[in-house]
Amino acid sequence: MTFYKSKYVTSQGERWTDIALAFWGNSQMTAPLVEANLEYADFLVFPAGIELRIPILDTSPPSSLPPWKRGGQWS
Repeated sequence: MTFYKSKYVTSQGERWTDIALAFWGNSQMTAPLVEANLEYADFLVFPAGIELRIPILDTSPPSSLPPWKRGGQWS
């Protein structure tokens, strides 16, 4: 897994879903975040100052989708 060079520092009250939404535009993509930061897997709500590794994901739609479901000029 490849990570961003800088770690992400949490703010008080942030959740996994907030961070996934901010990085990938999808609050349901928490699994890669938790897998990259297993030492914090028990946190539901973060305190301020936790440094998390953020994986770089390929969020482009699969080429097997029809053009109108991929976004861009067809959406």
